[in-house]
Amino acid sequence: MAMRVLLADDHQVVRQCLRSFLEREGFDVVAEASDGREAVLLAEQLRPDVAVLDVSMPVLNGADASREIHRVSPRTKTIILTMHADGQYVVEALRAGVRGYVVKSQAVGDLVQAIRDVARGVTYLSPCIVDAVVDTVLTTGGDSADPLTPREREVLQLIAKGQATKEIAQALTISVLTAKTHRARIMEKLGIHETAGLVQYAIRRGLIAV
Repeated sequence: MAMRVLLADDHQVVRQCLRSFLEREGFDVVAEASDGREAVLLAEQLRPDVAVLDVSMPVLNGADASREIHRVSPRTKTIILTMHADGQYVVEALRAGVRGYVVKSQAVGDLVQAIRDVARGVTYLSPCIVDAVVDTVLTTGGDSADPLTPREREVLQLIAKGQATKEIAQALTISVLTAKTHRARIMEKLGIHETAGLVQYAIRRGLIAV
């Protein structure tokens, strides 16, 4: 039986290219998602063997989507496919339960190998990022995790995309007061008290693409 794969990326052309390639390699692409929340819902419904997720997706980023997918479909393994090669991105993804981390600049064969490896329980990292991961762990002890909760990261993503508090409340189906509270907590936790600083933080963490 062909391995069942879910693709999640906010760029339709990327998804279509990946689908075409993976299907030629014998995989069964069961669904496509354009944001992290949709990926979680589809994973819960379809229970794919592997979910391939971009990092910088709307609504829910790849790492947080991975956490949610493991909760709703524990047998689904997750792989991050991204342009970000910074060691800290990788460490945070692994903390989120990601079993494979593939850099988009590498050969597409990397993704095929990653899917096959994680499906059999082996963690896969693109060769080009191994040294960066080791350096991150050695210099930080792997202890520079994002202090924000998943919901706070959702709010931060929307702030960084230029949405006002009312728009954030509508997008997340929460009250305006709750959205304001999240914003205040984010600023307090990060020690950042202006929107420009929050945007820069979101970019560094890969929550939005530039």
